[in-house]
Amino acid sequence: MKTDAAVAYAGKPGFSFETVEIEAPRPDEILVRVLGVGLCHTDLVFSSGAAPYPFPAVFGHEGSGVVEAVGAEVTKVSPGDSVLITFRSCGACDRCADGDAAYCRTMPLLNYTGARTDGTSALRNEAGPVASNFFGQSTFAGHAITYERNVVKVDPSLPVEIMGPLGCGIQTGAGAVIRSLAAKKGSAFLVTGGGSVGLSAVMGAKIQGCATIILVEPMESRRQLAMELGATHCIDPAAGDVAAAVRAIVPAGVDNALDTTGIPAVQAAALACLGSKATLGLVGVSAPGTLLPGDVNTVMTFGQSIKGIIEGDSDPDEFIPELIEHFKAGRLPFDKLVRKYRLSEINQAIAAQHHGECVKAVLIP
Repeated sequence: MKTDAAVAYAGKPGFSFETVEIEAPRPDEILVRVLGVGLCHTDLVFSSGAAPYPFPAVFGHEGSGVVEAVGAEVTKVSPGDSVLITFRSCGACDRCADGDAAYCRTMPLLNYTGARTDGTSALRNEAGPVASNFFGQSTFAGHAITYERNVVKVDPSLPVEIMGPLGCGIQTGAGAVIRSLAAKKGSAFLVTGGGSVGLSAVMGAKIQGCATIILVEPMESRRQLAMELGATHCIDPAAGDVAAAVRAIVPAGVDNALDTTGIPAVQAAALACLGSKATLGLVGVSAPGTLLPGDVNTVMTFGQSIKGIIEGDSDPDEFIPELIEHFKAGRLPFDKLVRKYRLSEINQAIAAQHHGECVKAVLIP
C-alpha cells in the first residue's frame, strides 16, 4: 500500500515529503496507522549523517496510532487497538529477561541498521528501497511496520496522537530519575538542559519527592516552564559559574545530576556540582570520541559515579503504563511541552524546536 512519509537523503538537509510504498505486515509484524510522532534530537543526529545509517531513509521513533493489521503470529494487539511505539528489543536475551530491555544484546541490530534482521526494508519509493525499521518503527510516515516488543496499548480516550514521546524522550528523562538514578525523597537533583528530556527529568524529580530540583538552561522560556513543572531553582549558565551557583543553593553538592546536553563543558560543570557518593547520569548524545568528564582522583576521593543511561532503563511494558498513570493523575503533564505540526511541516518544526519556539514538536500525518 502507499503512504506519505518524510524521507531523508544523504547530503541533503531536511526532509522530503513524498509518497512511498509500505509492505503488508509479515507474520511477526504489526501495521500501525500513525496518528502522531514526536520529533527527537536522535532523529536529527541520524538524518544528518553524523551516525552511520543507509539512505534514503524514513526516521521517527516516537510514534503512536491505531493498529490496522497484524501478522499471524501477533497476539499482543488486534486491529483497532490504540498504541504507542517505543524502541525494539528481542525479548530473548539475558538483559531482556532481567527487565533491562534498553540494554538488549541485539539493540543496535534491531534499532539502528535501517532494515529488518534479514536485511530487507519495509519501504520503497520509485528509485528502490528506503531504509526502514528505525527503532523498529520509522514513524515519520502515515503508516509504520512495528513489532510486539515495540508497542504498548493506550486507552483510546487519551490524546493518542501525542502519546508517542512517552516511548523515548519522556521515558528517558523521567526514567533516568525514577529508575536509573532512583532519586530519593528529600534529595537534591540537578538537570542540565531544558529540552523535552531535561524537563521530563524535572517532572520525574518532583514525582520522586526531591526537595531541591535545579535546572540549568539558557532559554528563559524553558526556565519558566521548568518552574511550573516542579523545579525549585533555575540557573542561566550565561550568568556565571554554574558550579558556584549550584553550591550557593546546596553547599554540600547535589545527590544526583543528569546531563541531557552531551556538551563536554556542561558535563564537567555538572560533575563539579556533585556531593560525596553522588552520581552523574549521562543521556545527551555527544560527538564520537568524546571522553568522560572529570578528574579520576576527585571522583575516587568522593566516591562519585558517572552512569550512562539509555531510555531511562525502561522496561516499556512495565514503565510506560506507570508513566501514563502519572500523566492521568496530573503528575507528568508532558502535554505542556507539546506543539503540533503537520508531518509535511517537519522542516519548519525542526527549525521551531531548534530556536526554542517549542520544546517537543509532535508531527501529525
